[in-house]
Amino acid sequence: QVQLVESGGGSVQAGGSLRLSCVASGDTYSTSCQAWFRQAPGQGREWVAYIYTGGVSYYVDSVKGRFTISQDNAKNTLYLQMNSLKPEDTAMYYCASGVGGSCRYHRNINYWGRGTQVTVSS
Repeated sequence: QVQLVESGGGSVQAGGSLRLSCVASGDTYSTSCQAWFRQAPGQGREWVAYIYTGGVSYYVDSVKGRFTISQDNAKNTLYLQMNSLKPEDTAMYYCASGVGGSCRYHRNINYWGRGTQVTVSS
C-alpha cells in the first residue's frame, strides 16, 4: 500500500503561482509513474501532468508552459509548480501513482491522495 498526502493548495488571483506537494509513504518501491489530476465542480477528473520515475514528463495542452511537474525521489515527494494561473485552473488537485502503464489513464492509477483545493479568482 502507498499513502499519498497533498499540500500547497490555496486561493490566488489570476496570474499568480502556487506549488503543490505530495508526499508518498509505504510501499513506494514499485511505483513507475506519478501524476497530478484535477476535478472541477460538476466535471470529471482529468489528468494534468505525469512523470515517470526516470524523469520523463508529460502535460495536458491547457497547462503546457505554465505548470511544471517534478519529483524528489530521496524525499518521496512529487511537486507541481503552477504559474500564470487562470480561473479555469480552479479545481481539486489530486496526486496519484501507478505501478504499470501510463499514469495518464485512470485504469493505470493504483493510489490516490485526498486532494488539495486550488481556487483562482479573476
